[in-house]
Amino acid sequence: MAKHFAVAGGGWAGFAAAVELARAGHQVTVFEAARTLGGRARRVAFEGRELDNGQHIMLGAYSESLRIMRAVGVDLRSAVLTLPLQMRYPLGGDGMDFLAPRLPAPLHVGIALLRARGLAREDKMALARFTTTARWMDWRLNNDCSVAELLQRFDQTPRLVTLMWRPLCLAALNTPPERASAQVFLAVLRDSLGARRAASDMLLPRADLSALFPDAAAAWLQAKGNTIHLGAKVTALRAAAGSWRVEASGAAVGGDWSGNFDGVVLAASSSAAIALVEGMPGFAELASRLAAFEPEPITTCYLQYAPGTRLEIPFLALVDDPASQRWGQFVFDRGQLDARQDGLFAVVISASSDAAGLPQDVLTAAVAAQLAADLRRPEFAQPAWSKVITEKRATYACTPGLMRPANETPAKGLVLAGDYTAGDYPATLEMAVRSGVQAARLLAKAKV
Repeated sequence: MAKHFAVAGGGWAGFAAAVELARAGHQVTVFEAARTLGGRARRVAFEGRELDNGQHIMLGAYSESLRIMRAVGVDLRSAVLTLPLQMRYPLGGDGMDFLAPRLPAPLHVGIALLRARGLAREDKMALARFTTTARWMDWRLNNDCSVAELLQRFDQTPRLVTLMWRPLCLAALNTPPERASAQVFLAVLRDSLGARRAASDMLLPRADLSALFPDAAAAWLQAKGNTIHLGAKVTALRAAAGSWRVEASGAAVGGDWSGNFDGVVLAASSSAAIALVEGMPGFAELASRLAAFEPEPITTCYLQYAPGTRLEIPFLALVDDPASQRWGQFVFDRGQLDARQDGLFAVVISASSDAAGLPQDVLTAAVAAQLAADLRRPEFAQPAWSKVITEKRATYACTPGLMRPANETPAKGLVLAGDYTAGDYPATLEMAVRSGVQAARLLAKAKV
């Protein structure tokens, strides 16, 4: 029997839930407080330019994200640039060049390691020892610890930590290795380094993050008779006999609005979710868990250079050293992903609390100087245009033993969806999608 469900939140988790419910034959109404879809992974506009609030890399292991994107008609061949597993630094610098060939796993990693430039024999032996032992352990720990402690246990060399493990940890968990969960890090490595070769592929979005999935999902849902409310903030959720009453406000719903639904997917951020569940009978423990998440920012510094300015490859890793004002960790050539962004570079700084505290002009100058030095291109020190975007609550600090809530809540007919819910992955697009799909399946089965 078809039901009518509400989804509070128009990010990746919310639309994953909405699509899954609609595919199961139910009617869906999505409420999104902002005017742009995508939540904490969305398009933003500045001075006539459409940018992302943070440059992302997806993985071939993101099976649920890829599945649900296909389901709403996204052509993945044109939507993303697929590259083999790699960690490549500017040529001629003090980095390394690690590039996996398109061969079956684990042969692709083994050959990449043998061919890697910039690593000494002891570095290569340490990496091989790490991956071999992690496989033998089935990528699991009996007791969680920090990534830094895990690397120390596995006798990883300082150079390998600097050039491989630290940037991977920052990129995947948005948490410094000294505070990051080793178990979650191993789960990411299991599904990339430890899985089939295609799972380790790196997928670089060509479209902006709103267009990549949420916009496509909204269009697909509307074509099937479902409703999307932009600029409509859910202000209260109230359990009623056999249903849930949703209260919202905003021009999209004519000011103040309320309506009844068979169930609700609460797909807002953890901080926004607290305001909606706090005070509900039996929700004290859940509210406490939601309040325990510590936000971690991500900063992206966009630098515009002359048309035709390019990197030798679509993206490069950079050696960061905040003490030396070297903030950048990866640089992306946006022009190689979207021809309309010719000459635009995006420099990513994960776990960027210290960097984000600097004046934007100071941070821009430091990042541009870092590029000029590392790429040996003095002209990069003077971009024609720049913009710093910091998503202050991009993710949560993914620390050891962090208690993440389940999708189920104490109330029937109300489920959570978000990258902060229980699961193997950190706060990534894939975790958000997995959570949304799981929430939808639970809700469709629930008896309110």
